[in-house]
Amino acid sequence: MSSLGEFDLIAAYFTRPVQRAALGVGDDCALLAPAPGMQLATSSDMLVEGRHFLSTVAPDRLGHKALAVNLSDLAACGAQPLGFTLALALPRVDESFLAGFSRGLLALADAHGCELVGGDTTQGPLNICITVFGEVLPGQALLRSGARAGDDLYVSGTVGDARLALEAFRGQVTLPGDTFDRVRRAMELPVPRVSLGLALRGVASSAIDISDGLLGDLGHVLRRSGVGATVSVDTLPRSSDLAACPVALRRLCGLAGGDDYELLFTASPERATEVTRAARETGVPVTRIGRIDAAAGLRLVDDTGAAVSHTFGSFDHFKSA
Repeated sequence: MSSLGEFDLIAAYFTRPVQRAALGVGDDCALLAPAPGMQLATSSDMLVEGRHFLSTVAPDRLGHKALAVNLSDLAACGAQPLGFTLALALPRVDESFLAGFSRGLLALADAHGCELVGGDTTQGPLNICITVFGEVLPGQALLRSGARAGDDLYVSGTVGDARLALEAFRGQVTLPGDTFDRVRRAMELPVPRVSLGLALRGVASSAIDISDGLLGDLGHVLRRSGVGATVSVDTLPRSSDLAACPVALRRLCGLAGGDDYELLFTASPERATEVTRAARETGVPVTRIGRIDAAAGLRLVDDTGAAVSHTFGSFDHFKSA
């Protein structure tokens, strides 16, 4: 059992001089200073052991993912990261865990210029809650409500590997060791597409990040925008590992997997060249996977254009087992 108390723990693992914030860890409040004329974008995500991550995850990967899922929300809004707060419940003070967790957390924070400016710690079941802050010019934020009939539908990167890893953890599929290592990495070390989100400002008409499954998250865009969509299920970008799986598993993982943290976005066909340029300049591949329709509802088609029936759902914290 470590002799560290709450404030010793904070000082040892989570206190650093701030470079951009006006005031960081150590007072009752942090002070953020967005650039003049900028709007503040903020988002919170909670990760609960056994619900959002497995007890077997390495602490440095857990620290990375805890911040990555929040940075992904800023990316989907087209916001530049500023800082974040961390609320952390721990069953006990485990300095080995804290060293790895803070290393992964702060390495990703440094990579995106996003400073840890405050938070809280307490004893309890392992639970991580991060609130992230970013800035964006008025009128430039990417929203879920901007999709219009005729827009192209795109997704970044590849989708489905995280769900494939989960199926392996659940014992539903058996994967070779190297394949499992790769898809597990996708699940535990997602890459927030911040640079792409920034590049899509003024280009994309709407955006969302894929946290609960492509179809489920697309549904949020369709409802907020008052439109429908047609998705070509066989054009979804997949890794070679997922592409080697049976069709039913490929579709399940790609359409309803979640935990991808890729950007799902729409853009007018007239913006196609700008979308391609944004992908090229940020080094993030994007794939056109469908279109936005005036008629409500979601339609899935295969590579021949034939309708694909489905019962795919998305993750729901109060309905999912």
